[in-house]
Amino acid sequence: MTYVIAQPCVDVKDRACVAECPVDCIYEGARTLYIHPDECVDCGACEPVCPTEAIYYEDDVPEEWSDYYRANVDFFKDLGSPGGAFNTGVLDFDDPMIAALPPQNEEYRQEHGLD
Repeated sequence: MTYVIAQPCVDVKDRACVAECPVDCIYEGARTLYIHPDECVDCGACEPVCPTEAIYYEDDVPEEWSDYYRANVDFFKDLGSPGGAFNTGVLDFDDPMIAALPPQNEEYRQEHGLD
């Protein structure tokens, strides 16, 4: 079991979860963050600090965002397990589903001065 980052993070990437993660398993893609399913220790530290409420336990992802579990897993298909996000830095790609999305969360971005 693992935690999953869903749609509310796309085009926001607040990174509060990254600072809270004790095992450095939250990686940054071009438009969103991803939790490595094999590196996550299910501690739950990331979930309460996410300002967009984008992080869910695998079994609790809302139905409308159920494909984000697959996206979080598939993001690491070619990348493998680098042993921590610090080692990779920001990656210049996303899962194809996320890469194909139109701009997301514009209202949140405007309210928080991210544009």
